[in-house]
Amino acid sequence: MKLTVSLSPHVHGDDSVRRNMYGVCLALVPAMLCSFIFFGLGAIAVTAVSIASCVFFEWAINKYMFRNPKSTVTDGSAILTGILLAFNMPSNLPLWIVVIGALFAIGVVKMTFGGLGCNLFNPALAGRAFLLISFPAQMTDWPVVGQGFAAVDGISGATPLALMKEAVKTGDASLLSSMPDLWDMLIGNNSHATYGSGVMGGGCLGEVCALAIIIGLIYMLVRRIITWHIPVAILATVAVFTGLLHMADPMYAGPAEHLLSGGLMLGAVFMATDYVTSPMTRKGQIIYGVAIGFLTVVIRTWGAYPEGMSFAILIMNAFTPLINNYCKPKRFGEVVRK
Repeated sequence: MKLTVSLSPHVHGDDSVRRNMYGVCLALVPAMLCSFIFFGLGAIAVTAVSIASCVFFEWAINKYMFRNPKSTVTDGSAILTGILLAFNMPSNLPLWIVVIGALFAIGVVKMTFGGLGCNLFNPALAGRAFLLISFPAQMTDWPVVGQGFAAVDGISGATPLALMKEAVKTGDASLLSSMPDLWDMLIGNNSHATYGSGVMGGGCLGEVCALAIIIGLIYMLVRRIITWHIPVAILATVAVFTGLLHMADPMYAGPAEHLLSGGLMLGAVFMATDYVTSPMTRKGQIIYGVAIGFLTVVIRTWGAYPEGMSFAILIMNAFTPLINNYCKPKRFGEVVRK
């Protein structure tokens, strides 16, 4: 019998990387099903290719570059990266671009730094940012929400974020009257709204239905996969900041429109809460979340891109080590000063 001797403290729990990764994947199922319903076969193809590519590249790099006999593809992290990467893409994106994004996310952002637990940035978001810079036309061609699996093919339109951006740019608050109502934004059905001469686009796969993301958030909170600190800090900061802007000038969209549009919900719930790239302490997580919310509103309102969530999270990923250094967790046995 092998006896393992280690220093105290001896703490045991039922948490594991595999359990948590597959738990997050399960929480993403409602949003995934909604993307399939709204965008049809294109969403299925993009999701399947993204997951398969991420799993393949992680397996190949482990086997042929790291010479690691123990594969890490079964821990669920590559599958999760594939799902989140697909959720940050439009459903009409050419599949070869999806493969390139997966290669960058896994091969450059994750495995180059040593694999899971060593990456500095969220792989899926970094892959999305890389594709947005490299293929801006294809990454911003938003398909119109179809009717079930008979998705409208070849028709694209602007998203609510583009309309909000145009209102700020022109100073014309009347443009916001074309926004979808809050119920349609909650369930992701933008087909009732028009922008210019066409129907409003649906955006990326994962941002189409805010209600499905909220269901995933509740599931992860109940299962204690994540804590409330980062999502609540982000959403509360965005609500307060946009509320102040809206009260100052009606050309700025209100808090509800910001919270339910774009990738804000997806980023706050599933991206910013990544274990590796977010702070460890509760205080650090709140600082991290407030900064992400503030940067998101700044980029959305005055930046070059209508959406600022991805860039805000990536910027704060770089600051996570500093936040951890400032908000150090208490060591076991430390005496607290009165």
